[in-house]
Amino acid sequence: MQETLQSAIIAEGLVKNFPGVRAVDRLSFDVKSGEIFGLVGPDGAGKTTTLRMLAGIMPPDEGTARVADFDVVHDPENTKRNLSYMPQRFGLYEDLTVEENIRFYADLFGVHRREREERSTSLLHAAGMKEFRRRLAGKLSGGMKQKLSLVCALIHRPKVILLDEPTTGVDPISRRDFWRILYELLAEGVTILISTAYLDEAERCHRVALLHQGKLLFCDTPNNLKAKLRKSVLSITSSEPRRLRTELENAVGISSLVLTGDGLHVVVDDGASRIPEFEARLHSASVPFDTIRQVTPTIEDLFIDMVGRGASSHA
Repeated sequence: MQETLQSAIIAEGLVKNFPGVRAVDRLSFDVKSGEIFGLVGPDGAGKTTTLRMLAGIMPPDEGTARVADFDVVHDPENTKRNLSYMPQRFGLYEDLTVEENIRFYADLFGVHRREREERSTSLLHAAGMKEFRRRLAGKLSGGMKQKLSLVCALIHRPKVILLDEPTTGVDPISRRDFWRILYELLAEGVTILISTAYLDEAERCHRVALLHQGKLLFCDTPNNLKAKLRKSVLSITSSEPRRLRTELENAVGISSLVLTGDGLHVVVDDGASRIPEFEARLHSASVPFDTIRQVTPTIEDLFIDMVGRGASSHA
């Protein structure tokens, strides 16, 4: 039990500047051993820069970081031996087969043949890719390429794995398979730090750090994060969602609203009192809509509400 309480990753006051912009602004968080931790935020939030600093690819301008109990800045080689970093872009060799790519990465980390064969068989089975061992990597779909990248990243049994937006652009089935594999890794004691722009994926993590413009907004469990939104969330569906938004965007009591495809998610001060007001307003304006109902807040609701109100740091 003690092992699960230890921190596999500790970031303290990380800063990274690029010309004209501070990409990461005094970022501090820790990831417990054996948990899935999410860095969540939109493009430009600082997720990739943070992962590259933790992987030892890019030095921080300020601050410190430890991964698998090694100092990333002062002992990068030992750090890299105990982690795997999977970048956004497919980094494997497209003119090699699935099996050849796995063998190449196993050789890089000194994995013996017998262990490589046992490990690759297990991982390919988990990824649903056993029948594709001899297919060229360049002929795989986007989702299968990402799963192959994950298999290669795990072939040497790292203690920590850093995943930079691994499900971006991936089909829903491959995305589901990817997360199933991540959960199975927990049984091996692997610590997983995953970045994503999909706020719904935050719900799958044990804990989440919400980032915006390089700063930490919140860091907590998904349930605790949602509890921080002490407001009501209304769901309104409509055949004309843009007219719906235009009519309600200046209504009293709304702190944020966002299009959801077939309607709106609206954060309001008090759902019970606002529902009849909005119904009357929409009927008066002849805006078509279905029932307005109060729904459970999501992390996306919290994030949009905080960013919309100019949150800077609420960690």
